[in-house]
Amino acid sequence: MEVNRGVWPVMITPFTEDNRIDYSGVERIIEWYDRNGVTGIFAVCQSSEMFFLDRSERHELAKFVIDHAPKHIQVVVSGHVEPDPEEQVREANTILELGADAYVFITNQLARQDEGDDTARKSVEYLLRNVPSGSLGLYECPYPYKRILSPSFLEWCADTGRFAFLKDTCCDLGQIQAKLEATKGSNLSIFNANAATLLGSLRMGCAGYSGVMANFHPDLYVWLCTHFMDEPQRAETMQDFCGASSMVECQIYPVNAKYHMALCGIPITMASRVRSASEMTSSRKLEIDQFKAITDHFRSGFLGQCR
Repeated sequence: MEVNRGVWPVMITPFTEDNRIDYSGVERIIEWYDRNGVTGIFAVCQSSEMFFLDRSERHELAKFVIDHAPKHIQVVVSGHVEPDPEEQVREANTILELGADAYVFITNQLARQDEGDDTARKSVEYLLRNVPSGSLGLYECPYPYKRILSPSFLEWCADTGRFAFLKDTCCDLGQIQAKLEATKGSNLSIFNANAATLLGSLRMGCAGYSGVMANFHPDLYVWLCTHFMDEPQRAETMQDFCGASSMVECQIYPVNAKYHMALCGIPITMASRVRSASEMTSSRKLEIDQFKAITDHFRSGFLGQCR
């Protein structure tokens, strides 16, 4: 499978006040992504609070997103949190059978922090033997530790022909360039998760953006990924805004994203299993109110319309 270029939000999981997944809210978020022009959805990832979902919840959530995403929006799914390799294989096969366009493995699950590429390679070889069909992806998830892939290891993965998706979190244009060169001509597409380096990485050949800020203003990232070549000067302005705006990630994420989505008309609560909604104090809510207002003002002036 070849994944499409563009913007791939890392999907938020809304919860009800009694701590269950709010599937009505999930559907509204999918519709909002679609209205804002995203290419694909990365479901059951860290932003989805996957480490705080049990196995049945991960499978049910994946199935719901796959079944409800419009046909023109691809869906890749992770949930690669089980420590037992046999359970990892079982989960990957299950998710692929549900119809995911790719199952995404977390790089820090391939080896311990003190282990090298040889151990990670053996893990991938085991997974490939036991997940015999379907496209796969890789995600440099920051939790429980961030394992950045070396260009040589990524080249080996690409050469297997099974990997179609990488969510890159190195936040370094030099490393991204080396990874692009190592995987040139392969079926593996690299998506940058870092807003500040996005424009530079697109010019190098990255396939698009898959990061937190697509849960705040995905349409701006869609514009940048679509027009960075034909409108280079305006792309610089958009990059400046998106890069500076990404500092909102340092606030109470993902609670602040849920609050922001509610401001955008998506009827979800701030309930989260990762952070307490009580951390969104009145002053922090005001910061997000102001963040949305200035984003709307920028959008109106830049795109000539508000959404």
